[in-house]
Amino acid sequence: MNFADRLNNVETSAIRELFKLLGKPGIISFAGGFPDAALFDVEGVADAAAAALKNDPSAALQYGATEGYQPLRESLAGLMTAKGAHVAADQLMVTTGSQQALDLIGKTMISPGDKVIVEAPTFLATIQCFRLYGAELISAPIDANGVKVDELEKLIVQHQPKLVYLIPTFGNPSGAMLSLERRKRVLEIAAKYQTLIVEDDPYGDLYFNDAPPPSLLALSDSVLGSREWLAHCGSLSKVLSPGIRVGWMIAPPALLGKAVMCKQFSDAHTSTFAQTTAYQYLQSGRMGAALDRVRRAYAARAALMCESLKRELGDAIDFAAPEGGMFVWSRLTGAGGRAANAQEFAQRAIEKGVAFIPGVPFYATQPDTATLRLSFATSSEEKIREGIGRFSAAL
Repeated sequence: MNFADRLNNVETSAIRELFKLLGKPGIISFAGGFPDAALFDVEGVADAAAAALKNDPSAALQYGATEGYQPLRESLAGLMTAKGAHVAADQLMVTTGSQQALDLIGKTMISPGDKVIVEAPTFLATIQCFRLYGAELISAPIDANGVKVDELEKLIVQHQPKLVYLIPTFGNPSGAMLSLERRKRVLEIAAKYQTLIVEDDPYGDLYFNDAPPPSLLALSDSVLGSREWLAHCGSLSKVLSPGIRVGWMIAPPALLGKAVMCKQFSDAHTSTFAQTTAYQYLQSGRMGAALDRVRRAYAARAALMCESLKRELGDAIDFAAPEGGMFVWSRLTGAGGRAANAQEFAQRAIEKGVAFIPGVPFYATQPDTATLRLSFATSSEEKIREGIGRFSAAL
């Protein structure tokens, strides 16, 4: 078949290809980016679904507005306002996960050849999505405190990108958290150069101790002119359930209007049953307790994974302990003659019964072959101890 030229810019996800190798019995996988299904509030979601059908069956089962179920929009706007971001319901569109929000931004903003700045490393699906629309991706360096804003500003001046994509809080895969000072600088840069910043925030509620700094959206009121150059993508996937597929997009009116139009062409609206269920769940007041349970579990698993890596591998691996999220981003050092190339090491690790994701796919340009992502979210503490032991034996 004669496929569209745009498909020449993307390839099958290296992560999904790796998953094909995980069928070996007894594999301990640190490869996935999924939340732990054992921590889902199944009872709460079941009650919410029943309430949706009982209280508003027509809305739950009928076609709905492309912008989203109005009570849910109001509830999500309230959720954002409680976090310091003053949002009205009509500034927010419900999407089928935050991934659809990113796709809609790609559809509405990117023409073939447009330059887009992303972090190095960044979310693999965003790399693939933006390339599908013909973007030329430019990599901005990061450290444990997020994107290096001086370098980002230089890249904006040099390339004049159509937009900049950031995951400021507990990034995937880096786990990095953009500092408060850098967040303000990003907003100042956005206003100064009139460059759209896309803030993706699926992990911001998964902090282990102190809450992270306010989102870029929450801070934008204090930086004159920055709000009109900021889009924010949120999601219930990591804090409620990815299967419900409810996310949202907050953006300047012109961008939001174009995104609504494009969403009409693709799916008409996000599942009304999912939206009404999500609304009823948020109204139930169960989210706080559910989040506390997830935070405690992830914090314990992250601490154990970091402790095990230090004990088992010593200076053969380098990493910054995450303050939240779902990942430990690591770099093999080659110390003691051990492996220094994560891609080559991945197959050997699977043969020893443990899996991880090499870091290369998370770079839009100039990948660091020594890097890798380990997810602690879905593994028990027993599996983490055993898995890191196997990891060390393979290394």
